[in-house]
Amino acid sequence: MNEPAPGQWPVTEPTDLDTAEADEQGRRHLALAKARAARALPMASIRADLEAQPSIACVRAAQRSWQSEITAVADDVVKQLRNAA
Repeated sequence: MNEPAPGQWPVTEPTDLDTAEADEQGRRHLALAKARAARALPMASIRADLEAQPSIACVRAAQRSWQSEITAVADDVVKQLRNAA
C-alpha cells in the first residue's frame, strides 16, 4: 500500500513525452483549459463589476443589466442558429 497513486510524487518511472499519446493528452489538456477559461474569465469580469458596486441596490441593478445583456446575446445566437438551419 506504499505505492504512490498515478500522478503522485516521487515518480519512479518517468513518462516519455515524445509520443503520440502524450501529444494527444496535451491537446486534450489545452482544450479543457480553454473551455474552463472561456467560462471563468467572463464570470470573473462579472464578479469584479458586481463587487465594485457601492451598495446592495447597485449590485442588484448591475445584476439585472448583466442578465439583460446575456439574454440578448443568447437570443441573437439562437436567431443565428435558426437562420443557419
